[in-house]
Parts: sequence; structure tokens; C-alpha cells
Amino acid sequence: MNTAATAGTWTLGDLEVNRIGYGAMRLTGNGMMGNSDGAPIDRAAAVALLHRAFELGVDHIDTAAFYFSPLRSANELINRALAGWGGDVVVATKVGPGRDAGGEWQPMARPDQLRGQVEENLRQLGRDQLDVVNLRRNGPGLESIAEHFGVLAELRRAGLIRHLGLSNVRPEHVTEALAIAPVVCVQNSYGLDWRRADESGLVDLCGERGIAFVPFFAVSGLRREAAAGQEGDARVRSVARAHDATPAQVRLAWTLHRGPHVLAIPGTTDPAHLTENIAAGALRLTEEELALLDAPGEKAAGN
Repeated sequence: MNTAATAGTWTLGDLEVNRIGYGAMRLTGNGMMGNSDGAPIDRAAAVALLHRAFELGVDHIDTAAFYFSPLRSANELINRALAGWGGDVVVATKVGPGRDAGGEWQPMARPDQLRGQVEENLRQLGRDQLDVVNLRRNGPGLESIAEHFGVLAELRRAGLIRHLGLSNVRPEHVTEALAIAPVVCVQNSYGLDWRRADESGLVDLCGERGIAFVPFFAVSGLRREAAAGQEGDARVRSVARAHDATPAQVRLAWTLHRGPHVLAIPGTTDPAHLTENIAAGALRLTEEELALLDAPGEKAAGN
């Protein structure tokens, strides 16, 4: 069986991880996105899913204290799972945005509020030090991240944080942060149909600086389309057929082929999809297939 190690490894500072990880947002159920409908995810099932991910070689998880629904917290579920697991797992969390007790989003945290967010993550995860903390830039209003990132750099020097990263940023923010402290990863929305990080040069900048680029929403909305047999891109369908793979696997494989510094953090609550996502790391696309997928203007809804 394929494991997360099949995709290769990358080093976040001094922490070597397999390139396929796990995004924890879906663990909280629908309420994370402000929709309280639907039954909350079963805690035992969530912990079992995480343990299965660890068994399959997943050794880094993306989470945040603001990943919660009325009855579930991603950090709490991860804490439970890690308490019953003997191996090492790198946990990357985020600070900056926040949600009140009712789930409503709050404005971007002020620099003086970031320590409280870091300490909340420490408490929820049951740790004395956070492996990676990403400063998540929330909205276009924060043009300079220097003051916010400087606070996190101070908390890193104080020992509360091991490594620092960025999320939802532009290339100039990476440059600004690097003048303050080392950056081990950058998280931005990126995928076959959303390549703004290519257009801005962000993906290449990260590669040049030895920084992991960690796309989120790499297969956003695809599960819904795939469940209805509605993969909208004829190119993806063609490549998937050639490899006896799913469209989601092709999209994840395309992302990983973008560079050795590119990681993947697909999230799911379905054990079958978990196995499928991890197996995508073994999918090797040919140069011709990559050229086909990279070609502009080829997306088609028909067969």
C-alpha cells in the first residue's frame, strides 16, 4: 500500500516531514464555515481517522484554534489523537484571524493579541511549544506584516514557537518577514484552476528561498463534483483515465509535481478518501500530461 512517504520529504526548519499531510478543517463539521446544520463528527471516528492517517505516513497536520464548530474543535481532536499515538507528528497552526464563542469571524488580531492566540493553541493542543505557527493575513487591509510577524518572532525566541510561517500573503510579505526571522513555510490558495501564486512568482520565490509552499483548497469543491460524476475539466478526466486514478488524485499529483518544495494538506473525514489522497503521492505524471494540464484555455465541461 502507498504511504505518504511515497511523495518524498521536505524539511521545515529542522523538522523533516512527508510531503503529503492532512488538513484538519473538515474535522469540525459544517459549523466551521458558519453553517450549524448537520450532525457533528463523531469524536471516536475522528481520532480513528487521524490514527489511520498516521499509520499511512502522514506526519504533519494543518490546524488552527479557529477551526471549530458548535460541538467540535480540530485542536481538541488532534490533541486526543496524539495522546494515543506513539510517533512524532508535526502540527502547524495559524494565528491572526479569530472567531468569537458563537463562531462569528472577528477582525484581524492586533499585534498585542497574538500571544493570547498562541497560548490558546498551546492549551488546546496540550503542548509546551508549537511546532509551526503561520501568521495568517486576513483580508487585504494588512499591507505590512512586520509588526505582527515581529511579535511571533519574539515568541519564537521565548521558546513558545519552534518555527514560523505565513499564510495568505504576497511575495513582498515573504521578503518582509525574512528580514525579521526565518520562514519555513507559506500557505496560500493554489491549484490547477487557481494559479495566482504562479502569476505573482510566490511559488518560485519559496523554492528559491528553501521555503515549503503549502497549498490549501488544491481540490476545493472537487469532492462534490466527483461524487456526482461532474469533473469539469476534460484534461483531468483524460489523465485520470490513463492512470486509473480519480480526478482528485490527478489534481493533487499536479500540485506535487510543481516542485519538491510543494507540500499537500488535503482534508477529509472519509477513510476511503484519506487513502486515495495519500495514494496520489505515488502518481507520476508524464511531461506530456503536465503540459496538457498546464495549457491555458483547455478547461471544458463536456466529454
